[in-house]
Amino acid sequence: MLAVLLGNNISSSGTWDTAKAQRILEEVGFGERYAKMSKGLETPLYKNFDEDGVNISGGEAQKIALARALYKDAPFIILDEPTAALDPVAEAEIYAKFDEIVGDKTAIYISHRLSSCRFCDKIAVFDQGRIVQIGTHEELLADKTGKYYELWYAQAQYYM
Repeated sequence: MLAVLLGNNISSSGTWDTAKAQRILEEVGFGERYAKMSKGLETPLYKNFDEDGVNISGGEAQKIALARALYKDAPFIILDEPTAALDPVAEAEIYAKFDEIVGDKTAIYISHRLSSCRFCDKIAVFDQGRIVQIGTHEELLADKTGKYYELWYAQAQYYM
């Protein structure tokens, strides 16, 4: 098996724009780890594919996946639980600069953890495969009979 280099992983290609990849890795919070990689974007990922490979954590893999989504420069991105494997501090950092990271792209952010939805411009609440509510966090919480309110307080009780 051939190892996949970090640059290949981010660009989904055999070639990549080094400056762009480095900037995006920094934006998604992978800059510190990247700085420790002596081969930079030429670093093979995972030792089971290459003896010189670098093993990365689940959270680091999610940051690389986010970098890959941003590298493509598509007008919209879909992220499914993109911070699930991140520690709470790294997750908070991503949320704090999410708009800056995504820029002018439309982002669809799928999550079961409602605390991660607070920064979203609009939230669509699904129940049994159907959209049952749409609104901002504040609007949805104001509806005390709504599904969002029910789910929010079911999760929030563990933080109070």
